[in-house]
Amino acid sequence: MFETVLYRPIGVIRTPYVECAPFQAIENDDRGNFILELFPQFKGSLDKLELFSHIFIIFHMDRVKGYSGSNVAHPPSLNGKTVGLFASRSQNRPNSIGFDIARIKKIEELRIFTSGLSALDKTPLLDIKPYTSFDLKPEANNGWGKKENIQTLE
Repeated sequence: MFETVLYRPIGVIRTPYVECAPFQAIENDDRGNFILELFPQFKGSLDKLELFSHIFIIFHMDRVKGYSGSNVAHPPSLNGKTVGLFASRSQNRPNSIGFDIARIKKIEELRIFTSGLSALDKTPLLDIKPYTSFDLKPEANNGWGKKENIQTLE
């Protein structure tokens, strides 16, 4: 029904993680620098981004093994219980797209220094979008991560 979708990286993500990254970004991770390096053709694209405190970072998880075809996930916090693939943040996905929300520490030319990320070093950067108050959803909950909901899982 759909043709193949093609994305081109806009830069590379630099992190201290060479072989293993956390499943979720750690805000105050002090193990090293977290930097988004944009390619030269994107000069000027960061103009006024420093006015925002946080950004969405979309990246290609290029070292994930690939989709196994399983539609269930086994989140570590559930001690063997399963949830549907799309009710998880498993890396075993049909499309290996990752995203984080990070705090902007500073911007220098084509480099954005951020708070912790969940990407491996040299991960292809696909896009950056400003995080705004319109993105806040105060009514959002933690789904199966809520204590009372864990008991209902098989």
